[in-house]
Amino acid sequence: MRKLTSFQFLTLNGFFADASGDTSWSSQGEEQRDFALDKMEQENILLFGRNTYEHMINWWPTEAAQKADPEMAAGMNNAEKIVFSNTLKKADWKNTRIVSGDIIEEIRRLKNTPGKNLALLGSGSILTQFADHHLIDEFELMVNPVAIGDGHTLFRGLKRKIPLQLLSTKAFHNGVVLLTYIPAKLRIPEEGR
Repeated sequence: MRKLTSFQFLTLNGFFADASGDTSWSSQGEEQRDFALDKMEQENILLFGRNTYEHMINWWPTEAAQKADPEMAAGMNNAEKIVFSNTLKKADWKNTRIVSGDIIEEIRRLKNTPGKNLALLGSGSILTQFADHHLIDEFELMVNPVAIGDGHTLFRGLKRKIPLQLLSTKAFHNGVVLLTYIPAKLRIPEEGR
């Protein structure tokens, strides 16, 4: 069975984007880059909603991205990707397919087949839908040392309480903290950490 991990950048006050959808407040130090490259080497299938997909495709396939960070650009461009959208008709990014319709059933189906694990990047509304249906196995929250006035909160519109268990923490030198949680029902013994 495949594992589904959600990876999100957050402000201290719980926003994943400001009111206009901007995420330029996130801190991207060398340590975070190395962490992201390590994650990329795990060869997950990357999952996006339409907005996150459009943000990513506007950067990673460009010549500027390939010059600025060739390793990460190659990883993003070569990774298998799924974008959830009922409005996109074609995906112009290499190794990308579009899934429309019932995304909950599609993720359930994917999770119950052998293959690469799944990593949801950004995509707040998709995250909320998956969390509501008990589909997220691990939540990785990259909390940035910044507060903003208004924005889009993580889990906005959640229909139920989701108790979580802290699995690990990692502090980066620039003040960013990675918090990794699993749903409380998936408790692991202390010796298993």
